[in-house]
Amino acid sequence: MTREEKYETFKDLHERPGAFVIPNPWDAVTAKILTQLGYEALATTSAGYAFSTGRQDSAPEITRDEILVNARSIAAATHLPVSADLQNGFGDRPEVCAETIRLACEAGLAGGSIEDASGDAKHPIYEFDLAVDRVEAAARAAHEYGLVLTARAENFLHGRPDLDDTMRRLQAFADAGADVVYAPGLPGLDAIRMVCKSVNKPVNVLMGLKDARLSVAELEAVGAKRISVGGSFARAALGAFLRAAREVKEQGTFTYAENAVSSAEIAGFMTGD
Repeated sequence: MTREEKYETFKDLHERPGAFVIPNPWDAVTAKILTQLGYEALATTSAGYAFSTGRQDSAPEITRDEILVNARSIAAATHLPVSADLQNGFGDRPEVCAETIRLACEAGLAGGSIEDASGDAKHPIYEFDLAVDRVEAAARAAHEYGLVLTARAENFLHGRPDLDDTMRRLQAFADAGADVVYAPGLPGLDAIRMVCKSVNKPVNVLMGLKDARLSVAELEAVGAKRISVGGSFARAALGAFLRAAREVKEQGTFTYAENAVSSAEIAGFMTGD
C-alpha cells in the first residue's frame, strides 16, 4: 500500500460511523504486534520513544530528525496508516511547522499532530493567535501533501485546567484547517462530552492517564471519534520489566517468566504467521 493509499484509508476511518482505537507503538516490533492484533491504524508516541532512548518525554535534546527516523521505522513495519506525534512541530514559527509536515510525508506517514505547548517552562502554552497561525500553516502543508493533521491543545498537561480556553483553541484549530482536534488530559467524561459537542471535527481522546475504567463504548457515546493511549502501553511494558527485575533482585525468584511471551509467539508476530 502506498503512502497516499494509507492517507486515504486513514481519512476514511475518521469519516465512517463510530469510534476507533489508534494504539501507540514506540518501535518496529511493537508496531508489528499491534498490526497482527488487528488494529486499523497506529500512532507514534514521543514518550515511548523517549523512554526507549533513556530520556524523558519531550526532552529538549530530542530532535526532529530522531522523531522522524523512529516514525519512518514504524511506518515501514506495517501496512497500516501511521500518524506521528510531531510534538510542537519542532519550532515556534508557523513555517517550521509546515516544513515538519512536509518531512513527515516524506517519512511515509499518513497523519501527524502539532501541539500548542511551547517547551518554555515560563510560558508553556503558545499565545492564542500564534497557536492558531501555527496550525493554519501546518494544515496548508498537510492538505498540499496529503496528511491528516491533528491539532492539540495542551492546557491540561501543563497546569492550565481551563476548559473554556481549551475549547476555544480547538474550535479555532478546526477553523484553521485541522482535520482532527485533541486535548489530552481532559478531566473526565463530562469534559470529553463538552469538547466533542463544541467542535465540528473528529475528536481524539487520550486514555491511559486517568479514568482507566472508561470504555470505548462510553467514549463513543459522548462523541469521541478516535481513542489513543499515548505512552501508556510503553509504561505498561516498563512496569512488567520493573516488576520482574525487582522480583529477581529482592526475592531471588523467577516467577515473572510464567507471564512472559514465548519466543515462538514473538516470532509469529514478526513473520505475520
